[in-house]
Amino acid sequence: MEKKADIKMRLPKMYRLRQQFQRPMVSKIQTAIKHELTRLRLHETVMPGNKIGVTVGSRGIQNLPLILKTCVDFIREIGASPFLVSAMGSHGGGLEKGQKLVLDSLGITEVNLGAPVVTCAECRTIAKTTKDLPVFILESALELDGILVINRVKSHTSLRGDLESGLVKMLVVGLGGPKGAQQFHGFGHAELPRLLIEIGEVILDRLPIVGGIAIVENAYEETALIRAVSPADMIDKERELLLYSKSLMPSLPTDQIDLLIIQEMGKNFSGTGMDTNIIGRLRIQGLPDPEKPCIKRIAVLDLSDQSHGNAHGMGMADFVTRRLVEKVDWQATYLNCLTTTFVGRAAMPMRFNTEKDLLDAAITSLCDGSSRELRIVIIPNTLFLGECIVSETVRADLLDTEGMQFEKNPEEFAFDNEKRLLLRVP
Repeated sequence: MEKKADIKMRLPKMYRLRQQFQRPMVSKIQTAIKHELTRLRLHETVMPGNKIGVTVGSRGIQNLPLILKTCVDFIREIGASPFLVSAMGSHGGGLEKGQKLVLDSLGITEVNLGAPVVTCAECRTIAKTTKDLPVFILESALELDGILVINRVKSHTSLRGDLESGLVKMLVVGLGGPKGAQQFHGFGHAELPRLLIEIGEVILDRLPIVGGIAIVENAYEETALIRAVSPADMIDKERELLLYSKSLMPSLPTDQIDLLIIQEMGKNFSGTGMDTNIIGRLRIQGLPDPEKPCIKRIAVLDLSDQSHGNAHGMGMADFVTRRLVEKVDWQATYLNCLTTTFVGRAAMPMRFNTEKDLLDAAITSLCDGSSRELRIVIIPNTLFLGECIVSETVRADLLDTEGMQFEKNPEEFAFDNEKRLLLRVP
């Protein structure tokens, strides 16, 4: 291996890049929410004094506190009593205490939103599907007179179907609690799209669902669309919204990458820490990875504090830092991974004491001689891809591509006294 001091000489010059994606956006969140809630005609189905639960998951949805607060206020205005109900399956370690920590970190508190926050990990079977599958629901949800389901609709990191991440998954996996989540994921990748609909139909029939608020975000993680859906139309409308969401997804600037450097991974960016749709890696036994993007090596520098130690998905990386490993809550990570059944996603990549050591190893694994032609991309995480840094070879391929804006002056790899990479995306 070459001396680590030589790494700067071995790496290409890098250029900052701003990508332009479609950018539909809701400018007045509260106005849009109130309009959509009015369309649900809740005043006709919700009686004064009813206890109405508003579902809250573990994802960092943009404008979520404002969206929830507007819903809480609306429910109170029609004479009902609003509650914020934790619906996050096995996240938060599958414990009430862990759920509360996650919600607190998202600003979901009674003080902030004006409604009690209810956490729960106990489940009960409420019915069986036509194929004799038990349907689990949290005890906290069964104490309510009505439930307003709120979630973001987007591509899932593990399943592909008419429904993926959205309102129905919030019902099946979120309100299903630890038992519901474990049962759902235990059937394997191929069965999940069918099970979402099969179990979801039972829940929509048996629980007092008063409606849903579906959120679609653009490539900049801004609120692009807010849409109310009735219980009767929830499955069909979510199919349409999922297609729209996929049309707005961001992407890496190129499909051919030698080394992808991700500054942070974590549950606040994706359910798998790194979005499988972005990095092109599934790590699901028996299933091939997507053909594109083709990334030879993935290096992850840190685990976000907002992930609360859950490093589910780190097994999709090739290299990580010691700093990342020292932040891992193994119990939470393993529970999340065992629940999904995709155990390879919690495997330990090669780890290095410093970012400089990591990059030296990554470069050595890719070539023996000069590495000036390597195709390197640096991103902050797999959620925000509007700004990134690319090597000169990648830049040369993209110069005439519409929607790509490069800074003129190149930069070089450099490290601070603790051997941390100074070349970063803000």
